[in-house]
Amino acid sequence: MAVDYTVIVVYLAGMLAMGWWGMRRAKSKSDFLVAGRRLGPVMYSGTMAAIVLGGASTIGGVGLGYQYGLSGAWMVFTIGLGLLALSVFFSARIARLKVYTVSEMLDLRYGGRAGVISGIVMWAYTLMLAVTSTIAYATIFDVLFDMNRTLAIVLGGSIVVAYSTLGGMWSITLTDMVQFVVKTIGVLLLLLPIAVVKAGGFGEMRAKLPTGYFDPLGIGGETIFTYVLIYTFGMLIGQDIWQRVFTAGSDRTAKWGGTVAGTYCLVYAVAGAVIGTAAKVLYPNLGSPDDAFATIVKDELPVGVRGLVLAAALAAVMSTSSGALIACATVANNDIWSRLRGAVKDRDDEGGHDEVRGNRVFILIMGIGVIVTAIALNNVVEALTVAYNLLVGGLLVPILGGLLWKRGTAQGALASVIVGGLAVVGLMATYGILANEPVYYGLLLSLAAYITVSLATPATDAAVLAAWRDRLAGRGAPERVSEPVAAHQ
Repeated sequence: MAVDYTVIVVYLAGMLAMGWWGMRRAKSKSDFLVAGRRLGPVMYSGTMAAIVLGGASTIGGVGLGYQYGLSGAWMVFTIGLGLLALSVFFSARIARLKVYTVSEMLDLRYGGRAGVISGIVMWAYTLMLAVTSTIAYATIFDVLFDMNRTLAIVLGGSIVVAYSTLGGMWSITLTDMVQFVVKTIGVLLLLLPIAVVKAGGFGEMRAKLPTGYFDPLGIGGETIFTYVLIYTFGMLIGQDIWQRVFTAGSDRTAKWGGTVAGTYCLVYAVAGAVIGTAAKVLYPNLGSPDDAFATIVKDELPVGVRGLVLAAALAAVMSTSSGALIACATVANNDIWSRLRGAVKDRDDEGGHDEVRGNRVFILIMGIGVIVTAIALNNVVEALTVAYNLLVGGLLVPILGGLLWKRGTAQGALASVIVGGLAVVGLMATYGILANEPVYYGLLLSLAAYITVSLATPATDAAVLAAWRDRLAGRGAPERVSEPVAAHQ
């Protein structure tokens, strides 16, 4: 394993070096939080694919393939569909708003009253996303070094917190680009063909497995519908995803770069399911489907290649973890803390290093909180389900309503967030956290509250809507843009 260890250590050292380099580029709030809003299409596509394809998409995607066969691709596939929908229909308008958070978008659209409540919901979602990604280090480092769970979480989490705190979005962008390349080589170009060959090819796989493993809908229609509701719509409104859209250097980059990333996700989804199916042939009696990835990597890959593929899994976890961490810190600082202390809004680049320092402190604080929570938490699946249910049930309607329906009002948006959020929590207590009904009914109640209250209250002020339309059109942007750099590719 010496060669494999060397590959991993070099990779981790490279992540820290990227953090140090990114620190030199982060001269303003815009640089630190959204990479100066000037990424070109190559970097934008790679980093967007990296953020959405995390440990759940890699280790979990292979596990679903092991359990259900090719239909196990649906979870990651719906993530790709959500990214495609966001990129084609919404990303250009979102990028032109020149904001930092989803709650700032709601304030612009509804007149400054969507506020702290939406920020708290988004903060809870990004926090749990960061926590669940951080816990995944335990699995990977256990395979690599037979390491204690707590130590693995502290080691992996500390590296992500370090490079994220140093350089903010610049560091995360650079590390994500490396992670995208490592994932592509490790999973698509190495593990996928090796796994299929080791399983005897597709003919042998078909002969040894039940026919249901090759049914595209074998996982079940209700499960697929739930994946669409949670993950496809979740991609449309998550702060971690929007913050990447804000990094695009142009409307065209946001639209077409995101479309390329979404298409890549669809390919990655199928690859994970095929790898899992091959693992089922090779190891039919694993204790847990989520063990499939680590088992096939450990037992079937040659020295050196094994290290690179495990680095790919580490890259998948780190990219999601760092993206969720900076999103969590951005929401905590800009949407909650700044509002609670009455800070003046839209101070974009004024204060320069003071703004960077404040956001850096919040990343460090949130990072420590994420590590501590990850160590203490047991049932990660339930925690992540709660986060996604709150996100979709509480925020999907007011966000998409604001983009698509001009009659929506601030009162309707607030009612939608409160009714949807409370309904989801209450229904989870009734049906169970992992049940499908909470997000179904919560979303319907949120929509009903939004429409009813919006129609029952005065329309949004014409001046607010005029300012909103100006920002959607790219007029009235509040900040200076840094000088062009090599990121335009």
